[in-house]
Amino acid sequence: MAMSDRLLAAWYDGHPALVLLRPLEWLYRRVVVGKRERFLAGEGEIYQPPVPLIVVGNITVGGTGKTPLILWMIQHCQRSGLRVGVVSRGYGAKPPQLPWRVEAGQGADVAGDEPLLIVQRTGVPLMIDPDRSRAVRALLEAEPLDLILSDDGMQHYRLARDLELVLIDDARGLGNRRCLPAGPLREPVERLRSVDAVLYNGASADHEDGFAFQLRPTALVNLASGERRPLDHFPPGQALHAVAGIGNPQRFFKTLETLHWRPIPHGFADHAEYSAQALNFTPSLPVVMTEKDAVKCRAFAAPHWWYLVVDAAPSPAFADWFDTQLMRLLPDRLLP
Repeated sequence: MAMSDRLLAAWYDGHPALVLLRPLEWLYRRVVVGKRERFLAGEGEIYQPPVPLIVVGNITVGGTGKTPLILWMIQHCQRSGLRVGVVSRGYGAKPPQLPWRVEAGQGADVAGDEPLLIVQRTGVPLMIDPDRSRAVRALLEAEPLDLILSDDGMQHYRLARDLELVLIDDARGLGNRRCLPAGPLREPVERLRSVDAVLYNGASADHEDGFAFQLRPTALVNLASGERRPLDHFPPGQALHAVAGIGNPQRFFKTLETLHWRPIPHGFADHAEYSAQALNFTPSLPVVMTEKDAVKCRAFAAPHWWYLVVDAAPSPAFADWFDTQLMRLLPDRLLP
């Protein structure tokens, strides 16, 4: 087991040795709390975009389903006629310059896997830059927009925001509820009191303090041909190689099990880089991966490689709440 996996297990399952990290946690908390206090006091250079900006993020390390929810939000806004754009850090991307406009035909090495997935699915204008304020400015110079979504950026306090949405894995929760490196939290748990909405990925019903949303598989797509097939393309009991380089690979493997297949799990690091050799598994079986991994593998895909399309399904209460917020933020664009 890799050191990062051991640390994740300790954060969520408990380990007595974590007490040794509490002095470092105290220092970390001072830094992140100080950054937020300076932001709230209006200190330093803070960019306020001329259009509403919504941050979709988390306060924990690891995957919480941000990309599927952002896809749902984009499509929901587009159906209302809103011109929506996205900014992202572009983790792992190596563009020729920054900020960088992501286009559907670019490679994941240039654009980053999650930004490329978002653009290929929705065609939305998307700009990557670790300096999200600079990314927003460049995006607005390039496109007339009504609304901007920030893929993560909760702790990027140089960028003002109109709404903050925090996603939490319902099964794992907040772990031991301690900050890095003694726990999985990027900010203290008290930060949740200040956000506009909390969404629990995997919850079957809304919580008292937040909304439920689930990730639902909808189709299989062949990487080599682009052929789209229903979920019954593979019969119950089908053995297959399952590839996941995401924040929580186990969630993907369990999803395949709920479809009554028998996945042989191959977990990779989040944002992993792949090669044909790395995915040359034995025995020879169909390979099913996440859509995020697929954008990095199309160039060398074998005919038996597929990815699972997964869509976010938030609760009706969240959809109503989100519509209300859009009406408040964009009254001139969304007349009742």
